[in-house]
Amino acid sequence: MARRPLPRILSNGSAQLARSRELARTAADSATDVLHPLITITRGLRWLAAAGRRRWTETPKEKRGALLFMVASVLLVVALLPYGPLLAAVTLMAAAAWKGRDRGPAAPDGPDESQTERLKVLYEALVPYFSSAEDPEPLYAHGGAWDKAFPTYAFDGGGRISHLVVRYPAYFTDGEAEARARIEHLLAAKSGRGREYHFTWDEEDNQLTVSVLLPLPVDIAAQRFVTTPGETVLGFTDPTQVRRTLPLTYGEQRRDVPPVVWRTGLRSTEPHLLALGQPGSGTSTLLRSIALQALQHGDVVIVDGGGTGEYACLTGRDGVLAVECGLTGALASLEWAATETERRVIAANRAHQAGHPPPDDTKRPLWILLDRPTAFTHLAAADDRKDPQSLLQVPLRHGRPANVTVVVADQLDSADALTDAVRQHTRARVVLGPATADQVESVLGAPPHTTPVDQVPPGRGYARLGTGPVHRLQVPATPNPYDDATSDAHRQAVLDLLPPRTTPADGETVPDPERAQGEPEPVDPRTEPVPEPEPVAPEPVPVLTEPTEPTEPTERKPVPVLTEPTQRKPVPVLTKPTKTS
Repeated sequence: MARRPLPRILSNGSAQLARSRELARTAADSATDVLHPLITITRGLRWLAAAGRRRWTETPKEKRGALLFMVASVLLVVALLPYGPLLAAVTLMAAAAWKGRDRGPAAPDGPDESQTERLKVLYEALVPYFSSAEDPEPLYAHGGAWDKAFPTYAFDGGGRISHLVVRYPAYFTDGEAEARARIEHLLAAKSGRGREYHFTWDEEDNQLTVSVLLPLPVDIAAQRFVTTPGETVLGFTDPTQVRRTLPLTYGEQRRDVPPVVWRTGLRSTEPHLLALGQPGSGTSTLLRSIALQALQHGDVVIVDGGGTGEYACLTGRDGVLAVECGLTGALASLEWAATETERRVIAANRAHQAGHPPPDDTKRPLWILLDRPTAFTHLAAADDRKDPQSLLQVPLRHGRPANVTVVVADQLDSADALTDAVRQHTRARVVLGPATADQVESVLGAPPHTTPVDQVPPGRGYARLGTGPVHRLQVPATPNPYDDATSDAHRQAVLDLLPPRTTPADGETVPDPERAQGEPEPVDPRTEPVPEPEPVAPEPVPVLTEPTEPTEPTERKPVPVLTEPTQRKPVPVLTKPTKTS
């Protein structure tokens, strides 16, 4: 049973909570300053006690008596001297204060020489963008004071900027996307390439906050996520704009990671999904992850335009209606899906008009997953046949009331070959793999708040659900378990999530590639046919025939006497014998 989340504090109390935290922080700092001598003396006494205990342990047993006698003599002399206990206490406190002092190197008040040079270079690079000839007191000028423009800054262990607050003049056009993009590109280039930066623009205070994002975890394997029916986990993101976390398993450890949850069903505003990416970016991994989650509560139809067998592990599983890799099978499956969508819509409409709840056969979710459907477009045009994408218009337009969800994954280079229905009705978008900011904006409809990098792991990209914000995304590792390059841990994680295989209606069993070669197939006693009894040959009926004349004289055999049996037997048939040659 899923744990109920704790109630969150209402938004109207955030200001009071912030003031309370500030007061608590101020009180803690004041108490630390007041109690600093006591803390130092306590630390020194603890150090002296540890040193005495260590000296007593290192002393041999035969010498401990003499040492104890010497210590007792010193204490007795101190106790007999005038003001001896007071002087001993003062000496002990002084020694404790000396030993408990902070021995760490003093932190510098400002940046060192290399950090100062880096900030000066960044300030000079921003002068052409944040300066104006008409400004009487320019904030940015060649040779100006950089400390006024950068009130807050931080560096990592390598000497590169990890956090920076940039002040800019009020006349800068921070409302234009092009002006923002120029500043973000400059800051990312001067702060260090190869990292992802998050930019937060504060138009009211004319400040830009630049922070370095940590890499998203790539070791999250496929597993059962704590979600409700109708929620699908696309991947995981940063905790900056997501207030929900999911408990995940990392081997023997458990962590709470913020997810990107896509909601489908009757009340969803984004019922269909479009995922685009470069080859090898992880779009097939995303579809496998969605399929494994959808099979918990619904049925799945898979159309693989790539034809590489990425979904062979789902063939013959419970809930998987079809896995098609050819044009003919894809057309047949999509035609059935369109017909099923129409049937569900009509049945639900009739039930609503009659005042009854929808039928049960219209409530089970139906998922249509298409991987590279544009590959069938060229084949259909060559054979003068119907494009499979044209059959998606009915599920895309009427899929939400019929509990039908369409997920399309393709490559960025083939985005122009997608039909208008696919582009218009897929409001949930995902971009995976290396992509420029313009490509991400053209697919998602909004620019990302981070700087895309050139080298990203598989399954890494951006996601946007409808008109929401753009999130960084890392798809959980859901590889093809039949691929030799897959690790054993990820292969076993996917195999554990696969539903059991389905026995066909004619009694034949689907071969299981996971079973060792030569091992007999298991027999289901419910479907095993009952063996019919072997037919018993009827007893031969005695036939009375006249004896034939033998060519050579032989002894005449006595004719058997027929006696009437106790039970009535059939009358023997007398046939005329044939003459022998």
